[in-house]
Amino acid sequence: MRKLLKPIKDVGIVGYGAYVPRYRIKAEEIGRVWGVSSFPIEEKAVPGLDEDALTIGIEAARNALKRAGIDPKLIKAVWFGSESKPYAVKPTGTVIAEAIGATPDVSTADFEFACKAGTEALQTTIGFVGSGMAEYAMAIGADTAQGRPGDHLEFTAGAGGAAFIVSEKSSETVAYFEGSYSYVTDTPDFWRRQHEHYPRHGNRFTGEPAYFHHIVNAAKTLMEELGLTVNDFDYAVFHQPNVKFPLTVGKILGIPREKILPGLLTGIIGNTYSGATMVGVSAVLDIAKPGDRILWVSFGSGAGSDAFSIVVQDAIEEKRDLAPKTMDYVNRKKYIDYALYAKARRKYIM
Repeated sequence: MRKLLKPIKDVGIVGYGAYVPRYRIKAEEIGRVWGVSSFPIEEKAVPGLDEDALTIGIEAARNALKRAGIDPKLIKAVWFGSESKPYAVKPTGTVIAEAIGATPDVSTADFEFACKAGTEALQTTIGFVGSGMAEYAMAIGADTAQGRPGDHLEFTAGAGGAAFIVSEKSSETVAYFEGSYSYVTDTPDFWRRQHEHYPRHGNRFTGEPAYFHHIVNAAKTLMEELGLTVNDFDYAVFHQPNVKFPLTVGKILGIPREKILPGLLTGIIGNTYSGATMVGVSAVLDIAKPGDRILWVSFGSGAGSDAFSIVVQDAIEEKRDLAPKTMDYVNRKKYIDYALYAKARRKYIM
């Protein structure tokens, strides 16, 4: 039985873009308030008072359009993945599609699957374009992640996102998809019920039975289906709830940390949830050379992983400088204290 997901037509990424808010709070500042002295990351990005997952998605989408160099009217789908969308009942995708000039001849939808909502949207765009239904389709993953005050998630829950425009593989695509694979089970590791402000986590379920089980199995199956080994990849980007977990996956799979670190940004911007691997891959594309192969594996609680193998093409050399690079946003920062952070994130709402 074939497990590999591969469309009829070869497809690739014709444009990509990321966005990370300017504000930062250091982990030690959060620790100062809660009496904690050891931290899983150094600092994280915090959205401004006028920013949310929607505005992050718009900025990322505009950057992707700059690199794609296409008329937004040609985009026939704008699919948005997030677990912090601003409306409970009203699609975010419609607002983004309108903002970039893609309406009205376009399909939009909001995707949910915890931290892999963005790559779930990407899987759908691959099928949409690969079937011939559309010339271009956009997938976005963005979040302003939530963490209950004092909970260990508060140290890592960051903000950011990225957008990818998919088209048929050509000389204009910056990278093409060799194939993808999704691995899903019903594993209750992390959830947030309706009307709750903050998520809950199932402690012993979050590591081995959830994160590691799904990512490792997704990565191994994808490589087996494609007839590749870890030595065939120049970079690897794994979901990054912290710095330790993706490096541990690297050890399990036999991937050296040098291939993981370029796309491992959680230590300096936090876990951007649906945007985590998408922002990581955008950072890798900013530095990759034609011919480089990237292993890309997301993870979403509940639980599942999407795994992709992409190969960088010649067009990356001329397109990567057409929009701000991911590290431009990462390095553009302004530090705030816990009081301003609590105000920006409305932490007074328990």
